[in-house]
Amino acid sequence: RSNAGETMAWSESVDTVLSNKAGLAAFRTFLKSEFSEENVEFWLACEDFKKTKSSTKIALKAQKIYSDFIQADAPKEINIDFHTKNDISQNISEPTLSCFDAAQSSVYCLMAKDSFPRFLRSEVYKELVKKHQDRNQKRWLPFL
Repeated sequence: RSNAGETMAWSESVDTVLSNKAGLAAFRTFLKSEFSEENVEFWLACEDFKKTKSSTKIALKAQKIYSDFIQADAPKEINIDFHTKNDISQNISEPTLSCFDAAQSSVYCLMAKDSFPRFLRSEVYKELVKKHQDRNQKRWLPFL
């Protein structure tokens, strides 16, 4: 469970939100409302992919990420430039743990510069901060 200080700290950076379970859930909810949750899903899939040890799993996960997010008409297609998409397409048959780095970086920048500032101005975020502030006041002022 998150506290008010933690909720306020999310505003410092997109990293703070992505590394916090409640923050990530709130950010995801917000992205869903904007029809852009594929960005955070792709970013998380890449984070998971980079921790993969077995070469068989690397190939399987890479193919799944490719078919879910990269290939034309993918169900959760992310918005990346032609060259990045093309590089991935050419190297997907022999994937490395860094094969999605450029795309992940591009999606991260998009979230940090575009979605994240809107998230901080959103009702989703404001409600969360308010809820935690209220909870903290009750904790410190039980007589109210």
